[in-house]
Amino acid sequence: MRSPLTLGVDIGGTFIKLGLVQESRILLQESLPSASFPHPKALQDGMVEAIRSLIHESDRSIGAVGIGIPGLVRYPQGMVHSCVNLRGWRHVPLRRLLSRRLRLPVWVDNDVNVMTLAEWKYGAGQGAKNLVCLTLGTGVGGGLVLEGQLYRGKQGSAGELGHIPLSEKGPRCSCGGMACLERYVGNREILQFVRQRLSKGVKSQIPRLIDHNLARLTPEVIDRACELGDRLAQETWEWVGTRIGLALTGVVNLLNPDRIVVGGGISKAGHWLLDPMRQTVRRRAMQGLKAVAIVPAALGSSAGLIGAALLARQEPGR
Repeated sequence: MRSPLTLGVDIGGTFIKLGLVQESRILLQESLPSASFPHPKALQDGMVEAIRSLIHESDRSIGAVGIGIPGLVRYPQGMVHSCVNLRGWRHVPLRRLLSRRLRLPVWVDNDVNVMTLAEWKYGAGQGAKNLVCLTLGTGVGGGLVLEGQLYRGKQGSAGELGHIPLSEKGPRCSCGGMACLERYVGNREILQFVRQRLSKGVKSQIPRLIDHNLARLTPEVIDRACELGDRLAQETWEWVGTRIGLALTGVVNLLNPDRIVVGGGISKAGHWLLDPMRQTVRRRAMQGLKAVAIVPAALGSSAGLIGAALLARQEPGR
């Protein structure tokens, strides 16, 4: 008799991805536009309908559902206290609500925690007993594995690497703090850095690549310019990588991890970004801790689904 599958849900600001997963293989998958669900109740209704559809389409039984959501989640209660990029998510008991409607065990955790689970078990973090995962995109997220266990902290909010302060004073952050890492290396901040340099007359091939329309500037354009030898593009990733490296130096000195895995859309810059991160950690970390491996994530956009399903599989009947 074949064992039940688990169903993973990866809730993002642009798409909600759902998939039936066996180990690290996604057998069936569906994607829904997040904009179609303007409030939590609508999103719950949409997820329930899509989950039931996938279960009906499959010829396998479903043991549990795991959900990764970009926000502050009290685990294991599955209470979503707030949610990044999704309006109206304040103190929503998502686990209880969906368990009741689906009549299945449901587990809910922060999206970077489930990505960390996936990379640890099946991706670039395999074999590490102490692991740090960093995601780079619109915001900066983090996940921690300490002594072979996913570490969530007292209220489920551990690993907020994007809110490590880099200075006593600096730009105000959405978290309420100042000079947080995210306020220097988030997607918007990176693009603003390039636009400011261009406005000051710095020579670059970037304007030509976007037909001199700065509204079309993206991190991918900066990557293309790097490959063409553009100095501004290369200096941008050096600047970003150095600041991430400064924050990671503190993390390395505090936790002494085996490995740091870097994912998210910004990480597609590859060695242009990773090399200055590595160089900064080697230069600034304490003796004996400098050799920590900093590696790119391996599972790409599938990590959220795989990790959410893994979350559900790890928590049978609890």
